[in-house]
Amino acid sequence: MPSVVGLLEQHEPAARRRVDGLREEADRVQAELAAAEEEWQEWAIARRRVGTVLGSDGGNIAGEKGAPSPRDVDVCSAPGQAAKPKSQVPVWREGPSRSVMSVDYQRIIEALADRHRLHQGPLTCQELAVKFGLDAVPAKVEALRSKAKRLVARGWLAERQPGQFTLAQGPAGQGGAS
Repeated sequence: MPSVVGLLEQHEPAARRRVDGLREEADRVQAELAAAEEEWQEWAIARRRVGTVLGSDGGNIAGEKGAPSPRDVDVCSAPGQAAKPKSQVPVWREGPSRSVMSVDYQRIIEALADRHRLHQGPLTCQELAVKFGLDAVPAKVEALRSKAKRLVARGWLAERQPGQFTLAQGPAGQGGAS
């Protein structure tokens, strides 16, 4: 009759091979998952860029309903309409408060208003991401770029050089439009 230790020693190599095989498969799946996530982020960035270009003239974007985050949804407002709280970026005009915008838009405007008060130059979206404590990865930077472009289209920000944003003349003249 074989000993218990002997039986365990016979089964151990097979268990070790199974564990090693599963680890290799897990590594392969993890790498495939990372590649798929990267591809998904690239498509999301492309959709936002197209949305920004098509949305700047007030047109609705067909694919925007399936957006993963309601914070990314932007509905254009007519100059005479009041913005629904936190859902729109109103066209800048004398008197509107940025408090009707979501926190993300307010943070962008506040950061650029601070730079304006200190007589510092424009900021890029990568610099904004770092300033907000975000990882400066393409997905985060492009999300900020989309929001900054929306603010440019509505007259809150200016983009005098591609990718470099400052307060527009109107909001800057009011001390950052509170």
